[in-house]
Amino acid sequence: MPDNSLNPALNEASKASSNAGAALDHAERSFGEAASAARNNLSDAAASAKANLSDAAKRIEASLTQGLETLRAQTRTYTDTAGQSVDEAGRYVSERVRERPITATLAGLGVGVLLGLLLAGNRSGRDK
Repeated sequence: MPDNSLNPALNEASKASSNAGAALDHAERSFGEAASAARNNLSDAAASAKANLSDAAKRIEASLTQGLETLRAQTRTYTDTAGQSVDEAGRYVSERVRERPITATLAGLGVGVLLGLLLAGNRSGRDK
């Protein structure tokens, strides 16, 4: 009788062992598939991030290039305007000197004396 009573228990234990082995195999396969899927998702995410960064860098570069060109155009305009103003001022001074050379000479001499006094005054203050 002990043999008969142990047979069903032995059969159940054998079935449980085989079911546990199958469950272990299934868990290993599932884990492998999950790890593979995670690697693929990570690779896809990295490729997508790289593409997005590349596109953003190109847009930033285009924006900076456009801004630089705009700045250059505005600078040329200001430079041309300033050059014209300097030319006009030079012509104005030349005309006034030709009209009144003695007055212009005396004015220049007066400005020179004032600058000389200002510079000499600074030097004498330092010597003390």
